Amino acid sequence: MDSLGVKESDFKEKFIRASKKGGQKVNKTSSCVYLKHKPTGIEVKCQEERSQALNRFLARRIIVNKIESLVLGKKSAEEKRIEKIRRQKRKRSKRAKEKMLRDKKMRSEKKKLRRLPDVYN
Repeated sequence: MDSLGVKESDFKEKFIRASKKGGQKVNKTSSCVYLKHKPTGIEVKCQEERSQALNRFLARRIIVNKIESLVLGKKSAEEKRIEKIRRQKRKRSKRAKEKMLRDKKMRSEKKKLRRLPDVYN
């Protein structure tokens, strides 16, 4: 935080009741942490753990990573991972799909030629 020039006074912090599984414990305690960095307007909500103290730490870590990627102008590792998944799930064009199927067909034909003839069976 010091290297980025982020101060503790720049944060607005609220505690909210979590909305995940956990039953009575979660319903009674405000363990979810909402953190807003006033200068940049970046908001983070963290409810990973049941402990409020741990969620405060995790929220600060997440928000500092976001501020760092904003300041340095580079994509974070998390954004790169998400982008990679998005590319993998993207639908292939019709032409690319036909090419892929044609290659699969050729490969299967090669494998058929490698088999022993039925004369030996």
